[in-house]
Amino acid sequence: MFVMLRFVFLLVITILYVTPAIAFTGHSLPENGNDSIVFSPGKVWKDEKDNVINAHGGGVLYNKSTYYWYGEVRGETESKGVNVYSSKDLYHWKFEGLGLQTSSDPKSDIVSGCIIERPKVIYNQKTNKYVMWFHLEMKGQGYNAARAAVAISDKPTGPFTLVKSFRPNGHMSRDMGLFVDSDQAAYHIYSAQDNYDLRISKLTDDYLSPTVQDTLLFSKHREAPALFKKDDQYYLITSGCTGWEPNRSSVHVSKSLFGPWEMAGDPMVGPKSELTFGGQSTYILPVQGKKDAFIFMADVWKPKDLKDSRYIWLPIEFKNDKPIIEWKDQWDLSVFDK
Repeated sequence: MFVMLRFVFLLVITILYVTPAIAFTGHSLPENGNDSIVFSPGKVWKDEKDNVINAHGGGVLYNKSTYYWYGEVRGETESKGVNVYSSKDLYHWKFEGLGLQTSSDPKSDIVSGCIIERPKVIYNQKTNKYVMWFHLEMKGQGYNAARAAVAISDKPTGPFTLVKSFRPNGHMSRDMGLFVDSDQAAYHIYSAQDNYDLRISKLTDDYLSPTVQDTLLFSKHREAPALFKKDDQYYLITSGCTGWEPNRSSVHVSKSLFGPWEMAGDPMVGPKSELTFGGQSTYILPVQGKKDAFIFMADVWKPKDLKDSRYIWLPIEFKNDKPIIEWKDQWDLSVFDK
């Protein structure tokens, strides 16, 4: 009897003290902590120094075996600019600092007090420059300026220097994205005319300006464009315009970036799919080294505490050439090995 009690005691001690350590370092992590090797959509996501990642409305650049995540700094009384994080595996992120910082110069378009949203960065192979585009609202003007802005850097981590801000070909420009095609031609896709129109323009060879090849894709009051390509087909995921509140996503499909684009319905599947799981699209991330592997990136905006706005990253599957984004509480990159 004594031997049996001793065995039970040791078993309980093992469960209490060993199991939590296993849970902390393994796949059962409930959140994207420092040691996590899973994605946990909507949970708190921290960098390698245990600080909450602050990179909203962002995009990701892959360059020289490293991913760089650029996003809005939120939670401050005034916009500080764009944060940069780096990662080798997409799970663990190192904070690289402010890639683009607002200015103290009152004559600067990005003087402290301006609004910087949806930054995206692409690399120009001809100029060896890293080019950032973002939606800019001027200090004290609310959302009336509706401008695109361009900054450049010699390094992916910055510092980025503002080149200019403007309305592309005279059009308002708010929610936006960038896309580099297989021929290295780059495109700016943006919401115009108070977000009723969605437009796309081809960029100049240096990626710093729009060309006059600028086309209205459709006028359906859509924003938050996220564009990607699989095989010879282009896919465009967008959001409705309901302020900070989530709404239903839609996906359009085309053989040409300049259209025509055909509506293919709502790609979301699962709880709250009609509200994009509580989030809003920002970028589609191609996973390097895996064929037809894409991650849908979205923000869960919390206007009362914007710094606590969470991130939704989910794998994109394809059924009959239609993208399907199904909710998963946890997942890892092995889903693309199937």
